[in-house]
Amino acid sequence: MNTAALSSKITYIDGEKGTLMHRGYPIGIHLPPKYYTPIHPAISKILTLYIISPEQLAEKSNFLEVAYLLIYGELPNKPQSERWQWEIMHHTFLSDDLSRMMQAHRYDAHPMAIFASTFSAMSAFSPEANPALQGQNLYINDKAAMNKQIVRILGKATTVAANAMRIRINRPFVLPRSDLSYTENMLFMMDHMNEPSSYVPDPRLAKALDVLFVLHADHEMNCSTAAMTHVGSSLVDPYSAIAAAACALYGPLHGGANEAVIRMLQGIGSVDKVPAFIEGVKNRKQLLFGFGHRIYKNTDPRSKIIREVADTVFEIIGAKEPLIEVAIALKDAALNDPWFQEKKLYPNVDYWSGLVYKALGFPLDFFPVLFAVPRVAGWIAHWKQQIDSGTNKIARPRQLYIGEKRRDYVPLDQREDTGEPKDSRVGLKELPHYMSKRKLLPSAKL
Repeated sequence: MNTAALSSKITYIDGEKGTLMHRGYPIGIHLPPKYYTPIHPAISKILTLYIISPEQLAEKSNFLEVAYLLIYGELPNKPQSERWQWEIMHHTFLSDDLSRMMQAHRYDAHPMAIFASTFSAMSAFSPEANPALQGQNLYINDKAAMNKQIVRILGKATTVAANAMRIRINRPFVLPRSDLSYTENMLFMMDHMNEPSSYVPDPRLAKALDVLFVLHADHEMNCSTAAMTHVGSSLVDPYSAIAAAACALYGPLHGGANEAVIRMLQGIGSVDKVPAFIEGVKNRKQLLFGFGHRIYKNTDPRSKIIREVADTVFEIIGAKEPLIEVAIALKDAALNDPWFQEKKLYPNVDYWSGLVYKALGFPLDFFPVLFAVPRVAGWIAHWKQQIDSGTNKIARPRQLYIGEKRRDYVPLDQREDTGEPKDSRVGLKELPHYMSKRKLLPSAKL
């Protein structure tokens, strides 16, 4: 049993039952096949494993509404919802200076590095948002200032993500459109290639992406959210805290899982090789990605929904993703294998989300950005909750020291040889470039 770092009203997870709720509202409820029911035509195959009553989020709600719920605690009424969407969609532009800074990145820079560094730079472009400059009680005393930064961050997140993609494909940035939905605008900024002004992304694909955003919006106290609250506890500006959270998500153990799934499926190659791969996993000769979860001891409730989103996307784009057959075969083999059953290894959210992103044409290294954009809502919600609690204290975890006992200083010429391997010392071949070799040649150890 781990010690809880904090108490929260935002997201509840029951790992044994496979339950995920935001502010008391379930993402979706899994029911037996006899309860299957038709769904709205626009997402006809997204949720066929679910009956979603009006209070459930994955079908009836949308990302911006879920973001409001996470941040402010209740679903917005109609005027609040309209105002909320208007505010966010009218804070999507980046300043010219910030855009030029983004353009300074190389075309092959990792999109997540661009995403994190841009949010870090926003701190310098928003001195009015910095408690270090405006007083440490800025967001405690001025909720209007807090709300302004919230809509700015949510609005600009999609623009930063889209610009990172445009850098990747060496294309000029596309200005955002406030008349589109949140995910439509993001796809528009990524994909617009000087088509007629009437061009808009396929609304069905935008809806599928919106469902994925809902499912990734928050997952309580994970690595990146902990980074957000830890850094935010110092009362730093929210842009810097978002950058810290994004850097945590950048790590392959957190934000790279769905990319690892795709590489795993590509490595398997075909359905007939699945049995050998399964045996390799059980014999610890192969690494398995996309199964199991630190929290869920039952099926991840999000994975079932994403599985249906995947089928819908494949049907819309008119192409059969070859890896889907491998994914289905691997899933079926694992779920029917006693070894996997005993260890309670079920497909998680990453198992299917990577297939959807790949089918939509996103490169593998862009997957963490597609994770980060919706998770910004959860990060903000936890940051706001921490500030609003009135009991915020700077995070100062304790450590358990396991190092050396007290020792006396030994002069350099009296220290013993530690047996360091000779090839670990800097020599001529290890020098960084030819100029260094020429300059340091007389003293270099060959």
